[in-house]
Amino acid sequence: MPKKLLSVVEFLEHSKLASLYKQLGYEVSTEWQVRKAIALMRKLQPDVIVADFYFQADFRDRLSNLESLLASAQPLAHTKILVLYEPKNQPVLDKVRSRLRMDATLTMPVKESELQSVLSAWL
Repeated sequence: MPKKLLSVVEFLEHSKLASLYKQLGYEVSTEWQVRKAIALMRKLQPDVIVADFYFQADFRDRLSNLESLLASAQPLAHTKILVLYEPKNQPVLDKVRSRLRMDATLTMPVKESELQSVLSAWL
């Protein structure tokens, strides 16, 4: 039975990664909004979540787009979390990572070989 991967895409360039996920043997579900992704995550209980991370200074009550998703995923101990981020956001990512589990992170633009290496290890 294929492992389930939830792709949370907020940067359009990552929508093309779904074909790589499928080549590796994952059953892929994609969501474009974090709120909907949380509901889908609870329903699917995926083996892997791959999500884009970004920081905007105008967020009032949080540091990033992913904190709600990451907090909701914490109880899913079997679910691996891969976060894709821009290097300029590393300091903010580190703050979020100090509070919420992420199993791996990769910088953007994502190198397919690095992505394949991480995801293959989780199959």
